[in-house]
Amino acid sequence: MTKLLIGNIAEIDRQGSRKIQIGELEVALFRLSSGEVLAIENKCPHKGGALSEGMVCGRQVHCPLHDWRIDLASGDVQAPDTGHVRTFEVEVNESNGSIYLTL
Repeated sequence: MTKLLIGNIAEIDRQGSRKIQIGELEVALFRLSSGEVLAIENKCPHKGGALSEGMVCGRQVHCPLHDWRIDLASGDVQAPDTGHVRTFEVEVNESNGSIYLTL
């Protein structure tokens, strides 16, 4: 497992998102209204839509292509649709706001 410094909490607005590229992998970061930061692969399992461009409602993101709902914590697609998106462990340093992603 590798822990990478990927940015600072100040770079993501509450209820906002950001995408980062790590080699071939594109990751979407979401900062919830609570301030929690969650990370998932930036690709809907249905048609590959960029989840970082979707609307966040609570702890779910809605794919901008076909409105599939994906749980940001588990990566599970919500019924009636099925599928899964890879999730990543995120750690925020409370003293300086640094965000670390574990691969």
